[in-house]
Amino acid sequence: MQKNEGGRIVVLDGKLDASYTALPETFYTRMSPNPVRDPQMVKWNEELAEQLGIGQEGALDHLAGNSFPEGAQPIAQAYAGHQFGNFTMLGDGRTILLGEWQNRSGQKVDIQLKGAGRTPYSRGGDGRAALGPMLREYIISEAMHGLGIPTTRSLAVVSTGEPVYRETALPGAVLTRIASSHIRVGTFEYARRFCSETDLIALADYSIERHYPELAGEPDKYVRFFRAVMERQAELLAKWVGAGFIHGVMNTDNMTISGETIDYGPCAFLDAYKPMTAFSSIDIQGRYAYANQPPIAAWNLARFAEALLPLFDSIPAEAVKQAEDTLREFPQIYRKCWLDIMYRKIGITGAKESDEALVEDILGWMEQAGADYTNTFRALTIGDTAALEQAEGFASWKKRWDDRIGAEGIEAARDLMRQSNPSIIPRNHLVEEALDAAGNGDYTLFDRLCELVSDPFSYEPVDSKFTEDPPEPKEPFQTFCGT
Repeated sequence: MQKNEGGRIVVLDGKLDASYTALPETFYTRMSPNPVRDPQMVKWNEELAEQLGIGQEGALDHLAGNSFPEGAQPIAQAYAGHQFGNFTMLGDGRTILLGEWQNRSGQKVDIQLKGAGRTPYSRGGDGRAALGPMLREYIISEAMHGLGIPTTRSLAVVSTGEPVYRETALPGAVLTRIASSHIRVGTFEYARRFCSETDLIALADYSIERHYPELAGEPDKYVRFFRAVMERQAELLAKWVGAGFIHGVMNTDNMTISGETIDYGPCAFLDAYKPMTAFSSIDIQGRYAYANQPPIAAWNLARFAEALLPLFDSIPAEAVKQAEDTLREFPQIYRKCWLDIMYRKIGITGAKESDEALVEDILGWMEQAGADYTNTFRALTIGDTAALEQAEGFASWKKRWDDRIGAEGIEAARDLMRQSNPSIIPRNHLVEEALDAAGNGDYTLFDRLCELVSDPFSYEPVDSKFTEDPPEPKEPFQTFCGT
């Protein structure tokens, strides 16, 4: 690992913190990554590295898991979670937390290796990862960051020179993931189910100190902690929905208490606006469909509240009441966050009550017309709606919209819309095309797509393949839990 000193990036060992290991050992297992045969740097995130003060030189073996920085205390974290509604004991089955790093702005972040080998929580898995899914997490997480959506980020992808075996043999890889922390709702579920109340208190106090330090001295800090996590999740879900993002596997172990998006397995972005779209191959019932994400977040938060109940009040009935009273506010908090985003997407500031109908009606029109979600807002932003006007109902909505924003000024509205509506998203078909090419050693499209999605609000001219509606698929697009 490396650190910036006086503007110069230099190698530095012994500077990783390991504050998580101050928690009771029930929350983790100490272990080292498994070495790999022939590590090669495939993708390095220069912009993120600069923010962290980490340089590429000398980092390869650390990021492959062949060695780790002096002073690091690598661990696999224990947690549980509700997966598709069913409680399961889990844990880091193929990730190793190297430690915590202080970036240039003084923020502490986790540095974790994904695909680093078997752990006690692997449940029969090999602990390894394939190159394609790691590249997928890299590009989608960086796209989310570009969209202004809180997310874990990807510092590097390293190929291992070893195959991993799924349906066929695939090239192996290790992804370096950066996160505010990897503490999940499922971590608290684990503490409540399998640990003592003292352990639960230790986890809650640690989490508050790390993510919500302003609450540390409050007499009702645990209820306030729950509410703070709830508010961050409401904001996160509103940003997902506003961007047309479908996480695909919103299990409680994939819900961080920091409010960052984590785990990019069967995720994808909407093309045509169909609220019940679910791309995941394993989500047969559509539990985690696009429109179901906000209520599922509320369900997950209820599981979080259950885990925290002993800390809310010593009288169980009073603890339940405080949890229910807080949870009851989630739909209103979420809707306000979502409407604020949607108003900006149609160029409205100083929203009026009647403006909700403008939002709901354009979405209703998109669903009826089968219109592309991203490109409908893009067309409004650039003032090129001729194609949209061919569909019944759009012209009458547009007249209402023109009248509404006319008083505020169309240019001011479009300036706001350019900041709110991406011109480019990681289109599902383009991501798959880029990953297929990368699997054959050609990173041209992958690198170009990474470049474009990192600056999604740029309206500079680009090849039309990156902005046009996607081609009609021969069969329904599916994503898989490969990461």
